[in-house]
Amino acid sequence: MSRGETPTDSMLQRSAKDHLWMHFTRHSTFQDNDMNIIQKGEGIYLWDTKGHKVIDGLSGLFAVNAGHGRKELAEAAAKQMLELDFMPLWGYAHPRAVELAERLVSYAPKDLTRIFFTTGGGEAVESAWKIAKQYFKLTGKPTKTKVISRMTAYHGTSHGALSITGIAAMKQAFEPLVPSTFRVPNTNWFRAPEGFKSEEEFGIWAANRIEEAILFEGPDTVAAFYVEPIQNSGGCITAHPSYFKRVREICDKYDVVMVADETITGYGRTGEMFGCQRYGIEPDMMITAKAITSGAQPLGALFMKDKFFEPFTQGITTFPHGYTFAAHPVACAVALANLDIYDREKLVDNVRTNSPVFRKTLEKLKDLPIVGDVRGDGYFFAIELVSDKATMQRLTPDQRERILRGYLNPAMYKAGLYARADDRGDAVVQLAPPLTCGPAEFEQMEQILRPLLEKAWKKL
Repeated sequence: MSRGETPTDSMLQRSAKDHLWMHFTRHSTFQDNDMNIIQKGEGIYLWDTKGHKVIDGLSGLFAVNAGHGRKELAEAAAKQMLELDFMPLWGYAHPRAVELAERLVSYAPKDLTRIFFTTGGGEAVESAWKIAKQYFKLTGKPTKTKVISRMTAYHGTSHGALSITGIAAMKQAFEPLVPSTFRVPNTNWFRAPEGFKSEEEFGIWAANRIEEAILFEGPDTVAAFYVEPIQNSGGCITAHPSYFKRVREICDKYDVVMVADETITGYGRTGEMFGCQRYGIEPDMMITAKAITSGAQPLGALFMKDKFFEPFTQGITTFPHGYTFAAHPVACAVALANLDIYDREKLVDNVRTNSPVFRKTLEKLKDLPIVGDVRGDGYFFAIELVSDKATMQRLTPDQRERILRGYLNPAMYKAGLYARADDRGDAVVQLAPPLTCGPAEFEQMEQILRPLLEKAWKKL
């Protein structure tokens, strides 16, 4: 393509194949097939360079909560760029960072009054671990360095965050990773071992495995436990409120930092501003990103109790860690405008009101033999696929390859739905549309999925 020339789809296809390295992508697919190159977004819809229109059933990547093409966000970015286009947060503040930190605290769960900005969720995962380790060194517990997380949980891709991630297949290519991270069971009630009388009983059992791990490793060596209010990988795994209450008791007992990873669940996805508020979780730190700007700018915000900041107020002590573009003035301005949209349009209320309708609509798919479970909350649901509903038989690796990657992902897009067929854990189809959606859009998604899942069953 020459500079200044309006590129056609064929020009973009050729250039992308020659130069672009996409993330989490099998590029062998494009030897004989075109890429889907997304050109435009408006509201809940996306258009590619061939003019094909799809429902954004994944909010980009769990980020575009206020919908695409928000003029207010573009205007906030332009205004800020003309006033102050860039200033790092290294020893100097700027107005938008100050304003945003105060605004975020006004929405925050109890006692989370300090904000450390990053440019995304994975960086916030890293930052939380480093803060916890240095905090314990400064307060006389230098051996508290280890982290516990949950099986199949995803917390990021950098070496530290990937070490905390509980998906073995994602880690193998990059091992050895950062040592001293350990896994405990998650709270997937659909896949719970036999013998539990209730989800609450199972949740208490799962929480007690955290205490078991702490005692096995030694309480004086464990710094933090990371948990998502709804676990993404494995398919929107929820937990009974008693689970989080018990986790809090365990973390208090052994002085372990409870880190809530709300990279996905934050900013309204669960029907409260934060999942911690929805499920009565009382974290020491809370990771947020993605929807803080509705995806319009890269930004992350790590919330924490002020006790972690206190040792850094004395003498020459500093936290030697940061990011060039964290709290970028433009990103902060966009985040403030995004939060204005939330307040004005009552997006969180919309999720709270319509989530039961979304669930009921998707549960209609349970009459299909391939659908074993529908789980999740808010605007964040997973449909687990099985080969035998009576025995809850999982799809085999070959079936996952053929059904998820070989059929469902391209078929959903062709039928007008951008969603995720995923098997980081069990085989699921995930839906997380913008918070502006309502019952009519839920019906559209169900009607698109039904014939595709019927055909998927026949392909097993």
